[in-house]
Amino acid sequence: MKVLIALGANLINQGVSPHETLVQAFRDIEAEGFSVVKRSHFFRTPAFPVGSGPDYVNAAAHVEIAGSLTPEQVYAPLAKIEAKHGRERLQRWGGRTLDIDILAMEGRVAPDRAAFLHWANLDSAAQRQTAPNQMIVPHPRLHERAFVLVPLLDIAPDWQHPVYGQTVRQMHDALPKIERDGVVPLTA
Repeated sequence: MKVLIALGANLINQGVSPHETLVQAFRDIEAEGFSVVKRSHFFRTPAFPVGSGPDYVNAAAHVEIAGSLTPEQVYAPLAKIEAKHGRERLQRWGGRTLDIDILAMEGRVAPDRAAFLHWANLDSAAQRQTAPNQMIVPHPRLHERAFVLVPLLDIAPDWQHPVYGQTVRQMHDALPKIERDGVVPLTA
């Protein structure tokens, strides 16, 4: 099963930098039985929402895992990796020692199109206050976020969103240039 994931970190965890956390997370992902087919460069990105903390290090990856799994089954080992790296869910959109999100699972829409559209169409105030109690796939905001689309462009420019019908390249190019330009490749 082909899965697209996003990784991000902006807090030091027990002396480990966000950059090194992502390096270690990729090793952990493979140790959990995922095959990392392709991974993006690492990028420095402004914290979201603006002013909410230090800059992030973000990346994306195309991973594969055997079997026909639910989003929750795919996420369970990723959540274990987040916890290993000190992830605590104290505040919605707060700083993170490690965040791993499922962006897409092949062409699947889960739990269904109506639930996806509900979460994708929430205004920003509602987004800040509420979170779904089930996995929504594809990620309901991937099409709006440069810190997701710029790394995803590295690895899957032609992946097509199963609800909106646009490719990663089209969604990326539709973002304001100032947002795309704020996502800067890291050389180290």
